[in-house]
Amino acid sequence: MNPETQYEDSVSIMVLENIKNKLLHAFRTTAEPRTSPESSADPFSTSRSLQANEELRRAKIDGAISWLRSELLEMRSQDRQLAQTLLGLNTEIQRLRRESDPVLLDTNSGGQQ
Repeated sequence: MNPETQYEDSVSIMVLENIKNKLLHAFRTTAEPRTSPESSADPFSTSRSLQANEELRRAKIDGAISWLRSELLEMRSQDRQLAQTLLGLNTEIQRLRRESDPVLLDTNSGGQQ
């Protein structure tokens, strides 16, 4: 793995961790415990329910992050393919310019003599 790829991986990981933290914070602050009259009688049941909800939220967040990670990897792959295509086109353009330079020089010098 070259240094540029390692740098891109590090940046991607930092971005995903930031998104994960924001999602966790958003779910944590918006989720208010819902207590019903029957659940207030059994605090253990409420605790298990809250724990299950938290685990479900975390699983959803982890799933979203996994999806984002796969999308970023796909985008990186497409980016590399596009870069290769552009480099190939640039090489072809340079080759065509080199081939046409002698023709242009012959045409310009022939008209001046």
